Amino acid sequence: MLVGAGALVTLLLIGAYDLVTPDPQRISDWQFMTAVNKVVDERPRGPSIESVAYATVIKSVVRVDGYEDSTDDPSATKPEGQAELPAEGKVEEDFHERFTAVGTGVVIDDQGTILTNLHVAGAAKKLRVQFWDGSESEAMIIGARPESDLAIIRPLNLPDELEPATLATSAGLNPGDEVVAVGFPFGIGPSASAGVVSGLGRVLAEDGEPKLQNLIQFDAAANPGNSGGPLVNGDGEVVGIVTAILNPSGLRTFAGIGFAVPIENAAAAAGENPL
Repeated sequence: MLVGAGALVTLLLIGAYDLVTPDPQRISDWQFMTAVNKVVDERPRGPSIESVAYATVIKSVVRVDGYEDSTDDPSATKPEGQAELPAEGKVEEDFHERFTAVGTGVVIDDQGTILTNLHVAGAAKKLRVQFWDGSESEAMIIGARPESDLAIIRPLNLPDELEPATLATSAGLNPGDEVVAVGFPFGIGPSASAGVVSGLGRVLAEDGEPKLQNLIQFDAAANPGNSGGPLVNGDGEVVGIVTAILNPSGLRTFAGIGFAVPIENAAAAAGENPL
């Protein structure tokens, strides 16, 4: 087969290119990981979704202490309302001996209305709440919804700056959505724990009978003291009120399953509409 002059020149040029072109450079695994890490390290860094959510809601979160009389007033035994850390190995025992009730609440309006759990607010004769700025006030129960373990309490005195939380319907939640639980586990806090929605429409039974229904299941760590605190979405909007944990061992400590009452139920108890 005859090759034309033009085709011959093209073949010669291709051959010359192949001769001067270096072989592809081979990089080691170490060089590859170094390059990847450099790209990751040089990315612009900002606050996490969880930290933004916490910062958004924290000024609305209150600690709720229950006591029987003036001698049991938590402000007289704990500096600035902060619980002492129990001795190692005695967390559960010491926690319940020290406090009649310790829980969390969230302010939902300009009048200082606070949502919390009924099993927290109803466990003591007197209530005291501590706001985000450290100020404290006696409080009283002004309403309850036992079927949802909800109580509405009102402090007698309000801080100079009061920031009600933003409520958001839970209808848009899906399993896998990020959520943050804010509260005072074992009286320590305020504390934040992050996780995801694990399921919706859950039923919590007692002695084989449904006790609480239509619950949000989540896996953000929650322990005694978190009860009544807000479960918030990535925007810091309250989508539920933490109400229970499930531990097959029988211990009242977190084993990966927590439950919250949807904010629609909670807000309705206080005459609010989260929509």
